[in-house]
Amino acid sequence: MTSQNELRCSGCGVQIQTESAERLGYVPESALNRDPLLCQRCFRIRHYNEISAATPNQDDFLKILDGIGAQDALVVHIVDLFDFEGSLITGLHRFVGNNPVLLVVNKIDLLPKAINPNRILNWVRKQAKTYGLKPAEVVLCSAKKNIGFDRVVETVARLRGKRDVYVVGATNVGKSTLINRLIRDYSDLTNELTVSPYPGTTLDLVKIPLDDGRSIIDTPGIVYDNRLTEIVRKPDLRVIMPEKPIKPLVYQLNERQTLFFGALARFDFISGERQSFTCYVSNALHVHRTKLEHADELYETHKGEMLAPPDKEHLEELPKLVKHVFRNPRGAKADVLISGLGWIALNSDAGAQVAVYAPKGVKVVIRDPLI
Repeated sequence: MTSQNELRCSGCGVQIQTESAERLGYVPESALNRDPLLCQRCFRIRHYNEISAATPNQDDFLKILDGIGAQDALVVHIVDLFDFEGSLITGLHRFVGNNPVLLVVNKIDLLPKAINPNRILNWVRKQAKTYGLKPAEVVLCSAKKNIGFDRVVETVARLRGKRDVYVVGATNVGKSTLINRLIRDYSDLTNELTVSPYPGTTLDLVKIPLDDGRSIIDTPGIVYDNRLTEIVRKPDLRVIMPEKPIKPLVYQLNERQTLFFGALARFDFISGERQSFTCYVSNALHVHRTKLEHADELYETHKGEMLAPPDKEHLEELPKLVKHVFRNPRGAKADVLISGLGWIALNSDAGAQVAVYAPKGVKVVIRDPLI
């Protein structure tokens, strides 16, 4: 048995071990001298796009975050604009103490190009305040498309002074992608963090040294079970997580009409004047319209086939759909968010009663309209 107390994976930060391929951090002894040193999980993600079932414990995430408040640091909280309420760490103030928070809103490239960035900024500030977060500054960006990245770097440099920088966020919000941009553009390091389309890639603290002796510290993503992305099978993530700008789907509905989002969710327009609803979901996800009176029968008959994902073979793994009823008053517009899937915009101010069915445990909220 080899001692690996000081060895960590350069991709995800987990401590290296050679004892069990079933545990996190496994590396065959014959591969310990490789440069870069990657655990078997990261090696397979990076080179073969394989998925590992091993996941870290959420208690470990919280212990790591709990130590940030005792440090003198800048906290960079990255959220996913496509799933803002689902990816926001609402209790972050309990962990960071008096340290300033920079709120970086990633994946703005997924929104239609005509959207006014100032409107998005104002919306984010208002929503963050609603959830008890008062960031020192808000920056919009797309780490993947390198949009707004210079602004992120400039703001980090201005706010941090000579402090360490802790990067925090939920799983799959783009933390590692953003930090890889820092490594490539602002560091002499050649090893990049492992980036994959699957939640929970970074498994431990990963420190990136800066020229002044301080570090940028990437923390593990917090796993929120109330996001659909944590419930579906990993192959289905490519269907529900958009890779390209969303093409909004506009439906003119009469009352008592229904929209199905595969077999994953359902939207009922229960009552109200004829009006339009816009669906902001992945372009790869099929939306099917029917009458409310036929909805139950259609779901039972076609789930897993015409209504997919998931497919019929894995349908039983999906938690039972639970009904959420919302009444949007006359004179107001709103979004109904299904965390991890997207949102439906209630475009009319004529008022409406709607219902959303989502897998048990998935967050469903009504909010001020984003667009």
